[in-house]
Amino acid sequence: MNNRPKIILTSQDLERLETLLEALPANAFPGRQALLAELERAEIVEPDQIPPSVVTMNSTVRFRIDSSGEDYCLTLVYPRDVDDTGGKISILAPVGSALLGLSTGDEIEWPSPGGGTIKVRIVEIIYQPEREGKFYR
Repeated sequence: MNNRPKIILTSQDLERLETLLEALPANAFPGRQALLAELERAEIVEPDQIPPSVVTMNSTVRFRIDSSGEDYCLTLVYPRDVDDTGGKISILAPVGSALLGLSTGDEIEWPSPGGGTIKVRIVEIIYQPEREGKFYR
């Protein structure tokens, strides 16, 4: 995970994610340490100060996985909000953790579940709650 881009989180997302991680067993998911490291290095801002081009929780984002060249359009959600529609990705999924806090155009290498890494690039933030004035969703 060299040359990691700057990430920005809202204070609300940070608080909710810390609460979620504290409630989970230490070995609940393989990317726990990587997600914790990202939370620690993030710049934290108030929800009304987050740039509109940053992936926050409940944002819908179009991103590309470089190894496959495929684009995906998914909404980044908390585990409890994942459903059968296929349009959501949990923050606890490897790609979900990689998306959080990135800006349009950013790329990051992230540990993949089977070993190795995946490179994720943010193509577009289609919807961001804060951009729509929804600061306490």
